[in-house]
Amino acid sequence: MAAPVTSPLRTAVVVGAGTMGAQIAAHLANAGVDVHLLDVDAATAAAGWKRALALKPDPLFTAAHARLVQTGSLADGATLFGRADWVVEAIVERPEPKRALFAQIDQQRGARTVVTSNTSGLPVAGLIEGRSEAFGRHFLGTHFFNPPRYMPLVEMIAVPATDSGVLDRVRYWLEQRLGRSVVPARDSPNFIANHIGLYGLFRVLHAWQDGSFDIDTVDALTGPLIGRPKSATFRTLDITGLDVAAQVAGNFAARLDDRDLQALFALPPHVATMLERGLIGEKAGQGFFTRVKRHGDAVIEVLDPETMTYVARTPVQRPVLERLREQPGGLAARLSALLLGDGEESDFTRATLGDTLLYTARVWADIAHHVDDVDRAMRWGFGWEVGPFEIIDAVGIRQLLGAMQADPPPLLAHALSAGRNTVRDASDAFHADPAHLLILPAARARRIVAANAAASVLDTGDGIFAVELHSKINAIGGDTLAMIAAGIDAAEREGIGLMVGTQGAAFSAGANLMLLLMEAQEGEWEAIDAMVRAFQHTVLRLRDAEVPVVLATHGLTLGGACEMALHACGVQASAETHMGLVEVGVGLIPAGGGTKEMLWRAMRNAASHRGNLVPLVQRVFETIGFGTVSTSAAHARDLGLLDEGDGVTMQRSRLHADAREMVRAKAVGYTAGRAPATIPVGGPDMLAALQLGVHLASRAGRISEHDALIGRKLAWVLAGGDVPHATDVPESHLLDLEREAFLSLCGEPRTQQRIAHTLGTGRTLRN
Repeated sequence: MAAPVTSPLRTAVVVGAGTMGAQIAAHLANAGVDVHLLDVDAATAAAGWKRALALKPDPLFTAAHARLVQTGSLADGATLFGRADWVVEAIVERPEPKRALFAQIDQQRGARTVVTSNTSGLPVAGLIEGRSEAFGRHFLGTHFFNPPRYMPLVEMIAVPATDSGVLDRVRYWLEQRLGRSVVPARDSPNFIANHIGLYGLFRVLHAWQDGSFDIDTVDALTGPLIGRPKSATFRTLDITGLDVAAQVAGNFAARLDDRDLQALFALPPHVATMLERGLIGEKAGQGFFTRVKRHGDAVIEVLDPETMTYVARTPVQRPVLERLREQPGGLAARLSALLLGDGEESDFTRATLGDTLLYTARVWADIAHHVDDVDRAMRWGFGWEVGPFEIIDAVGIRQLLGAMQADPPPLLAHALSAGRNTVRDASDAFHADPAHLLILPAARARRIVAANAAASVLDTGDGIFAVELHSKINAIGGDTLAMIAAGIDAAEREGIGLMVGTQGAAFSAGANLMLLLMEAQEGEWEAIDAMVRAFQHTVLRLRDAEVPVVLATHGLTLGGACEMALHACGVQASAETHMGLVEVGVGLIPAGGGTKEMLWRAMRNAASHRGNLVPLVQRVFETIGFGTVSTSAAHARDLGLLDEGDGVTMQRSRLHADAREMVRAKAVGYTAGRAPATIPVGGPDMLAALQLGVHLASRAGRISEHDALIGRKLAWVLAGGDVPHATDVPESHLLDLEREAFLSLCGEPRTQQRIAHTLGTGRTLRN
């Protein structure tokens, strides 16, 4: 969306320092906005902000962003409301207090101040009855999802009086400044996502109450198997709080005229008993699951609903589920098999998911402006891999209705009468959704220059080429390096620059560890040396290319991927980029130029440290030695993993467009990057200082013997190896030291154990 001409967002006021209000304030601060967080009195606001700062996951990008938030009392609104660009109401979910607050704001707001309510389902228009015409023009609902930093959805609800320019302004703030994914919703009870999500939840609760499946089996049937988060149903309820779910359901039912729906939202007997006994989830220590100590170990036990006691969990062993997980065709095939198949698992899925799909098809026009908005809301707000109408289209309308033995709702009847077996026809492609417009859609009109299993080189037009990574977790191997080289060649030959990105959930988890482990176990040291040399050569080409090479990073950007980012002429990072040189976790050190580059970046600041280089190098040593991974792009900049000239994109769907703009801007008069003439190293004195820290940590038992060995190898590289004194060395000297240390560690049995453990479990081993 283009920015409205007058759309500054400099100051905001959030009223209500509860869980949601404080976290909304935090995310406004993440976007660089000065925020005042108010509550009934200053002490309440300060306490709410303190609780927010202790939350995990962290609502702030970095601790420094907390300085942008000031707390105060509602009385401060007399001056603050008049100066604020945006006032967000996030107080108790009852209409009367909200109306009273809006009456105060109406008298004190500035002429252009926008006011929004974070209500999760109250009728928005009813909250401003009696307010001035000007207030109404500048008012709407903005329903954030919890936690606001991590859940992308914001439902935007206009009232009849809302000015269209105000809607554009707020949408721009939400999408471009805060990086949220906006879905317009109708002013109906619970809007879109909570309406459909709550309906589906209560279908599952009643099916569980009335059926023979235990809690773990229900979670197995309602989690990743059908494209939902791992927390599935009951784990999600424990996290959210059963009391919260019950309150939301009660509020929803009270606003409905449909008696059948009101009956659905009545708590099933088992759930009502849990609520009575305070078994409401994690905050009470007991819910559908509880964590107990058994023989010194923490063990998760599960509720037996008949006795309301906790028992040991037993693995879910259902052959049909194993067959579905291994079935070709992915999620669409699994959903079709469950919804259309025989057996009690399919019966359960039809009674829950199938019924929810048909209900959504009946009510969508009452809650949304377009069927696509329903799918977006469920994907962005509830973590569904695909939305309700995407599921219907994947299964087929006729097949679904036949399996459900149901008459078609009007939407589906209309599609069938038009000769379609899907909700959308071929010209109404859902994937025009901006969140899907990353690299490939823009490139399809052009050409694929080269491709293999790991990546493709694409001509995206305007002289900009792209390397799209598309292997599993985008592990970097020879195939990846070949496509990066081919992309640089094509851009140098025919274009103005190159972008490297992916449509996957993560940019890259790093090097191909499986191949490395196989070579190490076979003692193929020359092959490993050749692999490392090839990687070093490729990352240097990213810097030294004759055209700008920009990496568009998001999610995990680890190990070798982080080394690539360190050498590219520019990085456009998603705000939620988690970068780190994590090689220590698998018993190695960075050898793709990462150790060298971090040392060089630190030494650029040497002049300001009056010759005392130890603190600069110590910081690099700790960042690499602890395998520190940034919690955000802002944190990556603090760690020195992103440079000052690198960009940050708040809205993930804008990432590749912003990266293209960076390529285009850098291409004007571009001069190829060049290696530093020399890099200062500290020599024996630096080595002694670093190794003393390793020795002390080892004696104190804070690190293992193998950690100490890795630390000594890392210290050797950072000190410059066997140089006789502090001096300057060429880049190639440090690259050789990296490679030698890496090779020697590959031969260590404990390093090979770490690699094997990581490959097998996804976790690190501190042996």
